[in-house]
Amino acid sequence: MARASETDMTEGDETLFRMLRQLDLAPAATQRAIAAAVGVSLGRLNTLLRAATEAGLIKVDTRQGPDRRQRFSYVLTPRGASEKNRLTDIFLARKLAEYDALHEELTGTNSGLAPLKFRAKLMNTNLSPIPELYVSYESAQKLKTEAADLVSWDLTPRQICDLELLMNGGFNPLKGFLGKEDYESVVETMRLADGQLWPMPITLDVNEAFAKGVEEGQDIALRDQEGVILAILSITSKYTPNKAREAEMVFGADDLAHPAVNYLHNTAGDIYLGGAITGIQPPMHYDFRARRDTPNELRAYFRKMGWRRVVAFQTRNPLHRAHQELTFRAAREAQANLLIHPVVGMTKPGDVDHFTRVRCYEAVLDKYQPSTTTMSLLNLAMRMAGPREAVWHGIIRRNHGCTHMIVGRDHAGPGKNSAGEDFYGPYDAQELFRAHQDDIGIEMVDFKHMVYVQERAQYEPNDEIADRDSVTILNISGTELRRRLREGLEIPEWFSFPEVVTELRRTSPPRSKQGFTVFFTGLSGSGKSTIANAIMVKLMEMGGRPVTLLDGDIVRKHLSSELTFSKEHRDINIRRIGYVASEITKNGGIAICAPIAPYTATRRAAREMIEDYGAFVEVHVATSLEECERRDRKGLYKLAREGKIKEFTGISDPYEEPASPELRVDTEGAEVDSCAQQVLLKLEAMGLISG
Repeated sequence: MARASETDMTEGDETLFRMLRQLDLAPAATQRAIAAAVGVSLGRLNTLLRAATEAGLIKVDTRQGPDRRQRFSYVLTPRGASEKNRLTDIFLARKLAEYDALHEELTGTNSGLAPLKFRAKLMNTNLSPIPELYVSYESAQKLKTEAADLVSWDLTPRQICDLELLMNGGFNPLKGFLGKEDYESVVETMRLADGQLWPMPITLDVNEAFAKGVEEGQDIALRDQEGVILAILSITSKYTPNKAREAEMVFGADDLAHPAVNYLHNTAGDIYLGGAITGIQPPMHYDFRARRDTPNELRAYFRKMGWRRVVAFQTRNPLHRAHQELTFRAAREAQANLLIHPVVGMTKPGDVDHFTRVRCYEAVLDKYQPSTTTMSLLNLAMRMAGPREAVWHGIIRRNHGCTHMIVGRDHAGPGKNSAGEDFYGPYDAQELFRAHQDDIGIEMVDFKHMVYVQERAQYEPNDEIADRDSVTILNISGTELRRRLREGLEIPEWFSFPEVVTELRRTSPPRSKQGFTVFFTGLSGSGKSTIANAIMVKLMEMGGRPVTLLDGDIVRKHLSSELTFSKEHRDINIRRIGYVASEITKNGGIAICAPIAPYTATRRAAREMIEDYGAFVEVHVATSLEECERRDRKGLYKLAREGKIKEFTGISDPYEEPASPELRVDTEGAEVDSCAQQVLLKLEAMGLISG
């Protein structure tokens, strides 16, 4: 069917818009009722229905009515839902232009509403509802049945976070995953192809095998990890991204030390699919459900409470006393109500888990005035992209109804790069946010570095203490806090609330009582298994925690017997070991792993899985290839040299040595007991076993 331009809507387009909207609202209504609602005759309606069916915008079903006569029911296809959304944008833009013209005719002045053509920018207050990508309940039930026959993609955890915010309007104005044109524009200019500000590529990455089975113009079902259908993607673009360029432009450097760059190169699929999303149902969350609000639910709450100005506090860390004082001051400065809006999706590897953090937030929420402050959880997958991330967070908070946002020093910074320097400057995020503040649509409130002034027993901004030479200024860094938790030391009450410290100690006991993993890596014959066995016996002799050995040969026999020694299968094997070790560590045990683990990226993936729950101690058994060949008790190197064993590490397959393991051990000329003692001393120095 004919498509309207971005600014014009013909009479036929308006009629189509009204019909699609009516069919979505009442798919089982009679044709007479539909015709009356659309304002056309029955004959004209039948013509429209046939044309829409042929264009793939609707599907027509038959059902038995209560009067035993056959009746029709209608359901919008994903393409029809996308067309309805597109026409809605144009319809609203036209109505706004008409209102503006009428206002000027009657008053002689402009209405003050910007003549913008995009639905995302028609929100002139933080209280108006914003568009979502869900179809009606009735249409969703029909689509769910029909989607069962579609090709399906099982979403990754990050993709589920992205999809939820696409569907509920958190990523407004996006209507789906970015196509090639929008993706390239976002990477290069921080704007969509139509010029709207959008700094972060929101893409559906898939593997090559899946990509080969789908084509542009095809609909696919998007499922969660339990197989539940959440949405339908109408593919309009399939493309291979330049990941190095994406890393350079979005994250500032193609450096694997950045967690998002590492994800981009070593976890994300090689092909991107773009297209409009038709939302069927949101992902299910069983935790803290009363604290999870969609953008429209928050806007409705603000409307009910009469909040016209709302400042958002973005956090992925527990709240301490300095944060409380910061938020108090920010709300006073902006003369606004406060929304504590912590991220509970994916954050930086090694962060405190969101269950603990939310318990910490709830423990101190009564320190705030309930009539002026509320808390809601944001299921966002952070990229730790610093300046771009700050702008992105601002747009997301605008969509959630906020008028202000606190932007901190090194906002969403990932830490150090490969050269040991910060990825971003301390105020880069604030500067980029300030430069785009008008486009973002909310105001920035600078994050103040708060310190405790002992003589006055209060927190004050560090750069506003005029008498700093005559007072005692106290502060505890995040690193120092983690050390105190790790070693069971006192955390002073001036720094944090007792309730928060109690929650943190519940999930972060002293290191000598935590589970941990010792991960040996090295060439075949290097002595990994021998040292690992010695360490296992010594730790069992000490007692106190269960010890499990995950030796390469044992794992191959019991967990990975079907795998070959291809790179893909080696990676799968190490990820399995990492998963089992993470479960052992999470439950307070000690996992000792001794695979070859030749690839840096896979060892890093195992580290990230385990460090969510405890320490990861990488031990590189750095025995030379020549020494390993000399030992060669199984004759494997000889067979590999003769070409009888393919993909053998060190001969026909590479071994990527760890750049900075916690410990490096060379077994040449050293007794096993001496090597094991080096490992024990390292564990003691790290506080993992008692001295």
